[in-house]
Amino acid sequence: MLRGLYTAASGMLAQERRVDWLTNNLANAETPGYKADAAAMRAFPELLMSRLEDQPIPTASKRAIPTQTVIGPLNTGVYMQELIPNFRQGDVKETGLATDIALVDGQVPVDRTSGQRGALFFAVANGQGEVRYTRNGHFTLSPDGYLTTQEGWYVLDANGERIPLSSERFAVHDDGTIIDENGTTTRLGVVFAANPQTLVKEGNGLFRSTTGPLPQAPGNVTYTVKQRFLERSNVDVERTMTDLLAAYRTFEANQKIVQAYDRSLDKAVNEVGRLK
Repeated sequence: MLRGLYTAASGMLAQERRVDWLTNNLANAETPGYKADAAAMRAFPELLMSRLEDQPIPTASKRAIPTQTVIGPLNTGVYMQELIPNFRQGDVKETGLATDIALVDGQVPVDRTSGQRGALFFAVANGQGEVRYTRNGHFTLSPDGYLTTQEGWYVLDANGERIPLSSERFAVHDDGTIIDENGTTTRLGVVFAANPQTLVKEGNGLFRSTTGPLPQAPGNVTYTVKQRFLERSNVDVERTMTDLLAAYRTFEANQKIVQAYDRSLDKAVNEVGRLK
């Protein structure tokens, strides 16, 4: 009986975590460049049940009938294994702000070893030189005259250096070339992750590479940089709401099973074997 109680409880915990990441996706539905998470749910290994004492069962004819040794498999519950970001391109919307820059994927190859489609990112760095990667192109100008994210991370050029700008009167060409009002030319840094599943989310739309610095986009990768545009999140709001309701219903079903086990245990402890 307790095995079934643990199985239902594990289902409740898994659905609780599922609700957490679905609501997080909904909360970031309007965050520029946000990549929605998808969860990988897995079952615990099954147990093969069998009798501890295999004794023959006597019958009226006094002929023993052998018992079945193997009873069958027992499922031991489910758990959330990991969250996997979905790097699909989000829709692009026009904002009219000169510091808003959208990265639009073109021809992006699929990695042969992992089977994953590659992904493009802007490279940014903090004051200590730590490099991270983002698709959120909602940039701004810092007080010291550099192109930065809203959180203060410096946007890097193709050489890994900060991008100085004298004002917001600058132009960005489709290939990422930035021309300041003074005529200074800089190439916006666009890096390529052959297998984006090696990246780890760190919040605020930032990703960290677990395999070292990402290289600049090679020649076989094409993209377009659009000024005064932003990439929207790739969250499917309707699908997420449907999945959220399904998670609630599954949680309630497991909860009812736990309550049924609780009532059965209550009867076994307080009523079975009572002397009157």
